[in-house]
Amino acid sequence: MTADKASFREELERLESIVRTLEEQDIDLDEALSLFEEGIGRLKTARSLLEDSQLKVKRVLEDADGTLRAKDFDD
Repeated sequence: MTADKASFREELERLESIVRTLEEQDIDLDEALSLFEEGIGRLKTARSLLEDSQLKVKRVLEDADGTLRAKDFDD
């Protein structure tokens, strides 16, 4: 799966799997370093996906007259 099509959930699940493998299994140094590098890459992808999602988040506010309007989350 490419980074463009990866979901935040998929990245997080793979990161959790990598951490479990590093913590629980007796693996050689080369494999551990490879998993660590993969984890760093997936962490960057997950962070980017999260930041993109945060930009899309809007708050829905109700005006006094009952109409709804969207406002950026950070406002």
